Order: sequence, then C-alpha cells, then structure tokens
Amino acid sequence: MSATRTVTLALTGASGMPYGLRLLECLLAAGTTVGLVYSPAAQIVAKQECDLVFPSQPREAARWFAERYRAKPGQLAVYGRDDWMAPIASGSAPADAMAVCPCTMGTLGAIANGLADNLIERAADVALKERRPLVLVPRETPLSAIHLENMLKLARAGATILPPVPGFYGHPSNVDDLVDFVVARVLDHLGVVHDLGPRWGERRSPPPAGEA
Repeated sequence: MSATRTVTLALTGASGMPYGLRLLECLLAAGTTVGLVYSPAAQIVAKQECDLVFPSQPREAARWFAERYRAKPGQLAVYGRDDWMAPIASGSAPADAMAVCPCTMGTLGAIANGLADNLIERAADVALKERRPLVLVPRETPLSAIHLENMLKLARAGATILPPVPGFYGHPSNVDDLVDFVVARVLDHLGVVHDLGPRWGERRSPPPAGEA
C-alpha cells in the first residue's frame, strides 16, 4: 500500500468524535498532510463527548491541534466551514483522499444530493467528481429508508460508507481498542499505512509476564 500524501478530514456533529480525533492523530503520526474542517455542531459534540473546546478561528485552531497532536510545521491546515478560497474547495488543488468522521446523516444527505452549501460538502463533492477516495463514517441507529437510499446513492457514486462498527476478533480490552479498530479501517481505505492492531489471521506476541 502506498502512503497517501494529503488527506482532507471533516468532523461533523454526529456522535463519535473520538473516532475523528484518533484518525487525525494517526494521519499526522503517519506523516500525512491534513486539511481539517469542522462544523459548529462538531464543536458541541467535542465538548460533550471529549470535554474539548475546539477554537472557532482557523488560525488559532491550527495552532491548538498542531500542539495537541504534534504536527510538524506545515503538516496541518485548518479551514473555516465557509472558507470558499480554501484549496480543498477545488479539484485544481487536490487532496489525495477525504474522510468525514464522524458524519451526520444531514451531511451525508447533502453530499448524496450534490448540495455543496459549505466547505465540507463542497470538498466531498470535489472528491466524488475527481474520483478520489471519499470515506464517510456515519454514526446513527436505527437507519431510515432515506438514510439507506442516500448511502446507496453515494456508494454507487464511488464513496466508501464505513459505519463505526468494531470487530471483536482482536479481543479488545478497552474502548481505545474499539476506536482503533474503526480508525484502522478508515486508514486502510484512505491508503495510509498504519499498525493499529492485528488483522484477520494475524496474531500478536503476548505481553511479557506480569503485564496485562
């Protein structure tokens, strides 16, 4: 698998912010250049689920995220949701791939129907029209017929629909293991090399005696 160089990551207001933040951390650790954009609803969810307050101004947010996740200079850019001059708004300045994690059903529906009313939707629209990998991580249950129809439409258009459904064959021991299982699948579909956990059929060496 070749390493993806640039990824657009969007965080929206669905439950599941730990998935998005762990994905950001792993992308940066892998040396990937990241263009980050998040919605106002994502800020609310981050506070509720992770007790984190995302800065509202992109410049301040870029410093905050870079310090928190140890980004290298120039590795992370943060864009406002209505910044139409951001590079990710155009296919002429492409990212290699995009993920929306977590993805609300409202965002998924807007992308499915080509609305592109904000930078998140427009960047996803660019990924589809340019035939670049687009991974959507929708967190909702149960699913209505409208949700399913929108997912089918996007799958047919070339997007990957990747609900955050962890597997248990790796014998997870905590919530972090469950998060990493999902993030590993997202990284696979973005083309980013990782070592987050054993794959099917692989076995990891047991921990030394006295360690759990």
